[in-house]
Amino acid sequence: MSPGREPGDGRFDVRESRVGDVAVLTLSGELDHDTAEPLREALARHTGPEAERVVVDLSGLTFCDSTGLNVLLHARLAAHDAGGGVELAGLRPPVARMFEITGAHTVFRVHAGLDEALARERPA
Repeated sequence: MSPGREPGDGRFDVRESRVGDVAVLTLSGELDHDTAEPLREALARHTGPEAERVVVDLSGLTFCDSTGLNVLLHARLAAHDAGGGVELAGLRPPVARMFEITGAHTVFRVHAGLDEALARERPA
């Protein structure tokens, strides 16, 4: 953990909600090695044996490093294996660039925003 940083110090936040049968995780702040655990825990609640459709709203995310990317990729695989899915919405330019450089944007269903994601049917 970075010096002077404590878990829950306001640098990163995950809010969980439901819209119909969709679990929505709304992220804000900086997602990195020091802050990834709350996201990992939230995703685990929705991608286990009873996996469901999860939309991760990244519109409030200002930074994401390789740890954050790996948390999302692992959750996507776990959800897929259990019959669910993880989709992304609202990637802002700094975060979108990292997804493009790594090619990760090609393995997720990516939506321009949360409203668009919620308006779409779950992929078959």
